[in-house]
Amino acid sequence: MRATATSEERFMRTYQVSGGADAPVVPVERPVPVPAAGHLLVRVKAAALNARDRLIVSGTYTAPVPPGRVPLSDGAGVVAAVGDGVTRFRVGDRVLSGFHPDWIHGPFTGWGDLYGVQRDGWLTEYIAVHERSVAAVPDHLSFEEAATLPCAALTAWSAVDGVGPGDTVLVQGSGGVSVFALQFARLAGARVLATSSSPEKAERLRALGASEVVDYVRTPEWGAAVRELADGRGADLIVEIGGAGTVSQSLDALADGGRISLVGNLASGGGLDLTRFFRRGAALRTITVGSRSDLERMNQVIGRHRLRPVIDRVFPFAAAPDAFAYFEKGAGMGKVVISL
Repeated sequence: MRATATSEERFMRTYQVSGGADAPVVPVERPVPVPAAGHLLVRVKAAALNARDRLIVSGTYTAPVPPGRVPLSDGAGVVAAVGDGVTRFRVGDRVLSGFHPDWIHGPFTGWGDLYGVQRDGWLTEYIAVHERSVAAVPDHLSFEEAATLPCAALTAWSAVDGVGPGDTVLVQGSGGVSVFALQFARLAGARVLATSSSPEKAERLRALGASEVVDYVRTPEWGAAVRELADGRGADLIVEIGGAGTVSQSLDALADGGRISLVGNLASGGGLDLTRFFRRGAALRTITVGSRSDLERMNQVIGRHRLRPVIDRVFPFAAAPDAFAYFEKGAGMGKVVISL
C-alpha cells in the first residue's frame, strides 16, 4: 500500500539543531515526506536521548553536523504509509529505529551515515526510512520504552556479550548503557557490581540486581575496592563508560585475563597505559552499538523475559529543549525520553 498524509497532515512539526548556545534545538515546520520505493513513512511516537546527542547539538561531535539537521538516532512509532515494493512491514506495524541504518548483519564495516549527523533523525512527527533500517517493537513495550533500545540497549547488549554464571561484571554509573548492561548481565546469570556517586541511585541499582555499589566520590581509588568485592581477583568484564579518565581504575578492578568493553569516553583524563594492559593480560574491545540483526536478537530476549527499560523522565514533544537541558545535568538514572 502506498499512501500519503491526509490533507490535515501535509506539514509536520520537527526540531532541528540550532547551532546556538541559548537553545540546542528549535522547532520548525516541514512537509511530511512521501516514502520512496522500499521505504516506510513512520509516524514517530517517542524518541530517546543519548550522550552523543549532547555533542551533536553543542557542535562538539566528532563529525560535522550540517545546519538544520534533525537530531536523535533513537525512535519508535507506527508505519503510516509504505512505498512500492515494501515487504517487511505493513501500515499499522510498530517499529523502532536501528542505530546504523545500513548495517543489517555481519561484521562492522564502518560508521557510515548516521541519524542526527549525515541523516535527519527521529525528533520529528514523521520520518521516511528504508524498511531494512527498522525492527519490530517487542509486544509488551510502550513506544516510550521501545525508543530507548536502538543505541543504549544494543550497546549494552554487545558490551556484555559472552558473560554468564560465575562471571563478575562491573558497570560504571547509572546512565542508560550501564543500567541496560546491569539488566542483561543479570539475565545471563552474572554477578554485577556498580559504581555511583549517589546513595539514592545506589539503592536503585541494587534493586535492579547489583550485588554491591561503590561510591566513586567517597572512594576515588574505587578500582581496588571493586577488586576486593570481586573476591579479591577482580571483575571478569568491565563496561567502560568514562574512557581515558577512568580506565586506570578499571584496570585496578579487572581480573587477570579480563575484558574491558569500551563504550564511551566521557571522563577527562590521561591516556591509556599499555604496559598495564600487558601486565593484566587484558582484552580491550570497542563497542560500535550493533547491526539490525543484533537488534532483533536482543529484542527477542527482551520479549521473552518481559524486560522493561528504566526510564528516568518523559518530556512532551513541545518541551524537547527542556529534555536536552535536563539530560545535560546528568542527574537522572536510566533514559530520558521525548513523547509525541
